[in-house]
Parts: sequence; structure tokens; C-alpha cells
Amino acid sequence: MSHPPVSSPLPSQGLPRNLLIGPLVAIILAFFAGGQPARAEEAGSGALVLRREGAAPVEAPRLRADAAITVSGPTARATITQAFRNTTAEWVEGTYLFPLPEDAAVDSMKLVIGDRVIVADIRERQAARRAYEAAKAEGKAAALTEQQRPNLFTNAVANIGPGETMLVQITYQQSVRLSGGTYALRLPTVAAPRYSPAPPFVQGAAEGAAMPDPVPDRAKIEAPVLDPARHAPVNPLTLAIDLKAGFVLGAVKSATHAIRVEDISQSERRITLVDGATAADRDFELTWAPAPGTAPAIGLFRERVAGAEAVLAVVTPPAEAAPAPALPRDVVFVIDNSGSMGGASIRQAKASLLVGLDRLRPGDRFNVIRFDHTYDALFPDTVTADESHLAQAKTFVAGLEASGGTEMLAPLKAALQDPHPDEAGRLRQVVFLTDGAVGNEAQIFSAIAAERGRTRLFMVGIGSAPNGYLMRHAAELGRGSFTEIRSVDQVSERMRELLVKLESPVVTDLTATFSEAADATPAQMPDLYRGEPVTVAARMPEAKGTLTITGRIGGQPWRTVLNLDGAAEGAGIGKVWARAKIADAETARITGRLGPEAADAAILRLALDHGLTTRLTSLVAIDATPRRPEGQRLVRTDLPLNLPAGWDFEALFGTKSEAAPPRQRRAGLAPARYAAAPSVPLPQTATDFELRALAGLAFLGLGLLMAARRRRLA
Repeated sequence: MSHPPVSSPLPSQGLPRNLLIGPLVAIILAFFAGGQPARAEEAGSGALVLRREGAAPVEAPRLRADAAITVSGPTARATITQAFRNTTAEWVEGTYLFPLPEDAAVDSMKLVIGDRVIVADIRERQAARRAYEAAKAEGKAAALTEQQRPNLFTNAVANIGPGETMLVQITYQQSVRLSGGTYALRLPTVAAPRYSPAPPFVQGAAEGAAMPDPVPDRAKIEAPVLDPARHAPVNPLTLAIDLKAGFVLGAVKSATHAIRVEDISQSERRITLVDGATAADRDFELTWAPAPGTAPAIGLFRERVAGAEAVLAVVTPPAEAAPAPALPRDVVFVIDNSGSMGGASIRQAKASLLVGLDRLRPGDRFNVIRFDHTYDALFPDTVTADESHLAQAKTFVAGLEASGGTEMLAPLKAALQDPHPDEAGRLRQVVFLTDGAVGNEAQIFSAIAAERGRTRLFMVGIGSAPNGYLMRHAAELGRGSFTEIRSVDQVSERMRELLVKLESPVVTDLTATFSEAADATPAQMPDLYRGEPVTVAARMPEAKGTLTITGRIGGQPWRTVLNLDGAAEGAGIGKVWARAKIADAETARITGRLGPEAADAAILRLALDHGLTTRLTSLVAIDATPRRPEGQRLVRTDLPLNLPAGWDFEALFGTKSEAAPPRQRRAGLAPARYAAAPSVPLPQTATDFELRALAGLAFLGLGLLMAARRRRLA
């Protein structure tokens, strides 16, 4: 029996008690949401000029970046150098939004002016901002690095003189990812535009209560975005990687960029880009594998830091386990067809979903949910994976087109809702395909933690620049896994790998026990799937004794014991441990295991002790001597970003403007003249301006009619 799609709009805000307040707020909201985006034009000199209605044009500084990364076994140390060049006759402050890996432990920043090197200090976030603003006003060279998300940062550089170049050099430590015997290193190069759900102003005004903004820092995670149809790529990047694997290497390759691989030794390679400088418009990914027969089963490393030892253990459970009965599954596929998925991304997502449908087995049940700023469920509940239902699903998927906003929260909750929570003998899984280009990650994480139940959540990152922080942490909270698909060529292989995990024995009931006192992370061990390693980091007075890891694979007990005395010397293990402990505290705050004050106190202590940039701490570098002449104005501008490769500008923004959204201000002038409305910036994937305006006008008319009627009755 066929079923039409079950259409589900986003949760209604409800009618306000005072009908004159709601319409006015709705009209104001719609007015600001429809504001004109910044424009970028090529001036006669070839300079990039950002324009905004009502403001003078501001020329953007030029930016080049260089990444130098050294991989040492399970960790990588990266140095990112950003060169800000002021080609104008003005004194300039430039702000640049840039991504880093979601587990990056950013611990150092330097400001270089000619032959002067100013080393940054780590300070509490507000203190660092105050110091930077004071130095800027005094005409001193200054730089400020702030974390907006664990994978999204801003650099502000003040008082760049006419014709001058300043360098900002950032260093960080990260872990190398291992899955299915393949090691991977990822370097994001562009901050993809993100959709930020609008604040619930109407409901707040109606109920007389303060409603929380789902993205309170929305202005800090946006920057002008160039239309690739009108502009060549900007912000070129050069890259060099020294790979020291610690074992005999097999294939070393990149699916995202053309690379040159130089053999240094059996276990070492040097990797550079064939094209030299490349456009910063897609994530860079490098993968490598051991030569046949040389794969290490156990990686155990130690580093002495500040009078203690940090230990990192990476253990891969056996891939083969005693056969377990194949349980039938309920699988809910969720596909993002919002504007940010336009172009190549929607083709990748649809192809991936079709592969998933083809892997369903007799006895499985399934459903498909698609979403943009609304969502539809194909069936009212999961249905059997028979020929008729699968044909309906494939037709439904084939007809999807990318447009609209990215309202992810409602379809996620719908997918997690389990109508049969007590049904034994079936696995319940959600496969979520998206680029994750949203700003309300905290809402998403809270919903997963609260509503996951017995469901396992598997995130599939689509496109050239997926939001790795959202995808990876959502999968961790959902006790599933995370897979990235960057091109149509990868769909078959990576979806097959994911679906094998869904069908494979799970390593459950994991525990890690140290025989000596140790502060270990993660606090809660995850479920694992075939080919996934167990990773444990700890800090202890001395690396001695044993680490015992136990669990169950396919229902059978599994146990391994490691002797810590045999750990090899490693680099950056202490930073990796501290960053993981900070992530633990953030997760505990989201899930309610720690109160906000206790979590913030733990994060701040770890960040200051280990010199790490977090949402509570920043790096600030200030030159001692004022350099901008008194009376000379300071022009402020945000550096524009490339659109991620494969994205469709018009589907994303619904406009032919050349850059969006804007944030331009000038020092010494009223901020209101140059800043966008702080509470409602331009949406990040598409606008529903017309609907908002019509709704506001309708409510206003209804309110006026009722007011007139009351006067007549009086």
C-alpha cells in the first residue's frame, strides 16, 4: 500500500496574546532578514572592494596562507602562517574567519612585523579582547585569535600600515584519525557559510519571557562570501607535510588535491601540492596505510610534560569476531536538501542514500526524511524494505532539489523519536546525510543527548567543506560513527564502508582501567565498529603499570592488557590529552552531567594550565610601541571567503550579489551606520523573507481589525 509523504512543518511559535506586538516584531524581523548583502567589486587596480548600502567602500587586505605540518605517529603538529597585506593608503584592521580541525589544540600565536616578532599570551577571553581593543585605539600593532567553535576561529589584526604586510603564525596539535586500517589527516581551508535559525522573537514577545537565541554569536561566525562566477579564488594556500608514520608505509594519497610525494625513508614521506598555491575552497585530506603485513595492532606513546607524563594508547580490536546473529534493523535515512547542498553536494547525498537503500536486507524496516526549512517523512512510520516501498523511496529521493534554509533540529528529533522503544531483537539506526552548515550546534547536541534512547546515529558529511565539529560530536553523542564523502567518486566505497559498520559486530561495554592513579579521557567510552580503534589518553605522575581494556564483540568478551613501561616517546601527547579533557567537560555540560559553572571552571583551568585557545580563552599579541600617527583613521573590514567548491551561490543566497553577508565598520564612527542588525544577520543558506513579510502584514491587519472592533463594542 502506498503512502504519500507525511509533511511536517517546523514547530509553530503560536499566536501571541497581543496581536499588535507579534506582527510588528515579525515585520521588523523580515525587514532585517532581507537586507542587502555586501558587494565585492574589482576596482581598476584589481583590488577587491567590499560594498554595503549606506557605507563607503572598503578595500579588503590581501591574504596568503602557508601550512607546514609534521606528522609523528598518532599526532600532528601544524604551523599556519597568514600574511595580511595592506595594498591601500589607509591604516587597516583586518578580520579573517578561518577553520581548523575540530580537535585542534591551538597553543601558540606570533605576530611578525618586519624583523619584529611579538609572541602572544593566553588570557581569559574578555581580558584578551579588552587588551586588543586598547592597543588598537592606541595605534599599536596587535593580533587576537579567538575560538568561535572548536573548528572555527577568527584572527583580528590591527594597525596594518599602508603598503605593509603583517604575519600571524598559529600553531596547534591534533590527533591522526585511524579507521579500517587507513590513517587520515584533514586540514580545513574555508569556513563554509552557516545557516543560523532566527531568534524566537514573536513567542518571546507574546509570552513576556526572554527566549534564548539558538545562535547567540551569529555575527561572529559569518563573513563575506564571494560569488565564484564573478571572482577568481582568493586567499591562496601553500602546504607541506612531513609524514613520519612510525611504520613501513604503503600507499600515500589525497582524494581532494593533486599532491607530490617524495620518499625520504621506508617510514617517511614529504608531501607538497603539485600546483604550489591552491585556492582555499575545500578541505585537504591526506590518507596513508601501512605496507602489507606491517600494520601495528597497538600504538602506545608517552611524553613527559610539566613534571608528569601523558600517555596515549591506540588499540584496534580484532576485525573478525565470533559470528553473531544478524539482527533485523530499523533504519531512518535523513537527507539535507537545503540551499547549501546545491550543486555537487545534493548529487553526492542522493547517490549515497540510494546506496544505503540497496543495502537493506529482508526483514529490515526503513523510512526517509528530507529537510530544508521544513521537513517531510516519506512514510508515517518505518515500513518493510520490500520492492514496492524501496521503489517509492528511490522515486522520492530522485525528485529532491536543493533550496531553502537548513532547519536541522526538527527533522533530527523526528528521526530520533522511537515509536517502539520496548521492541526487542531489532537495531534502530539513523543515517544522517548533510554538510552540517548550521550555527546552532549546541541545540543539536542537546537534542541528541536527551532523545537518543536506543537509537544509534551515523553522520555522513557531504561536500568539500563539511562541518566536522558538528558531524563528529553528533556521532559520538549518538554512539555511532562519522563518514565523509567529498566527491561522487567516493560514494560507493565510503558508503559501503559505513554500511558494513552498521551490519558488523559492535564493540560494546568498553572500559579502560589503569593499575596506577591516572586522569584518563574519554570519561565515557564509546561503542565501536569494525576497524575502529580504541583511543585512551591519560595524565599520570609516571607512565608505569598497566592499562587494561575490556569489552564485548558480537556478544563475546574481549580483553587486552598493555604494559605502559613499553610506551614509545611521542610528541604533543600532553596537548592532545588536555584538548580531549576540555571536550569531555563540554560534553558533560551539554548532557547535564556537569553544571555550566563547574564545566566552565574545569575548561578555564585546563586552558590556562596548557596554554590552549578555547571559547573561554584567547591568544593576544601586542606591540609595545604605537605606530599609527595620531589623527589617522583606522578602516576595519572583514576579509572575504571563497565559496566552498561544488556549492551553488545562487541556490545558497538566492541572490546574484557578489558577496554576502556583510560586516564592515570604521573606527571612530557610530557602529550602527556600518554594522548589520546584531540580532538577525542575513540567513546563511536561503531567505524566507516573503513569507515573513506576508505573515507579518496578515497579523498586523488582523490586529488592527480586532482593535477597531473592540473600539466599536466599547
